[in-house]
Amino acid sequence: MEETPTAVVSGGSRGIGRAIVIRLASQGYRVFFNHFDPDDGFCRQTEEAAPGSRGFRVNVADSAKVAEFFDTVVKEAGRCDVCVNNAGITRDGFLLRMKEADWDDVIAVNLKGVFNCLKHVGKIMMKQKSGSIVNIASVVGLTGNAGQANYSASKAGVIGLTKSAARELAGWNIRVNAVAPGFIETDMTAVLPDKVKDQFISQTPAKRMGTAEEVADAVMFLAGDQASFITGHILSVNGGLYM
Repeated sequence: MEETPTAVVSGGSRGIGRAIVIRLASQGYRVFFNHFDPDDGFCRQTEEAAPGSRGFRVNVADSAKVAEFFDTVVKEAGRCDVCVNNAGITRDGFLLRMKEADWDDVIAVNLKGVFNCLKHVGKIMMKQKSGSIVNIASVVGLTGNAGQANYSASKAGVIGLTKSAARELAGWNIRVNAVAPGFIETDMTAVLPDKVKDQFISQTPAKRMGTAEEVADAVMFLAGDQASFITGHILSVNGGLYM
């Protein structure tokens, strides 16, 4: 009897992460996702929308907690076939006025968090001699963005980390890629002033915002067998914002 494939998604309680959890579950994956929402209601909503998925409250910047999370995955599922590193936060501000804590928090979650997950899931996948890892970067990791020095730096770091991990893990039949979304409709962008949204849309050749589901489609492609000879690649999903 064929084993049910298992997937892990960080930051899976809402937005892009939630869409990815739902898509993976719809394709027959048993999904373990983590989140750090103060309100567990978002976690429950995701579990309801993705039957068979389970959410855990984990700060991905905490290596010990990440280790406990992956230990649970191994104990319950015995394997991990796909890992999507999506957890991320913003603490926007002008570079010269940015608080050190705002820099540290963003780097800790967005970059160190990916490192922590890669380190633990990599060991699992090496034992299996197979696996696919997809990291969520951002268009601003490629272009930079005024007012987002910390976020842009963290996502540029994710891109470099993706390429390095791809080189290190390819010998174990483990692929590591990234998706770099552009301006996407999520809770994170919903709070932006209309003037800022209009500016981003005007700069996007497609003249619209993307959806979380469109990002999930790209993740599913890179995670699946259709991309079996693709590793170290950064797939832009941005409507032409950066070419």
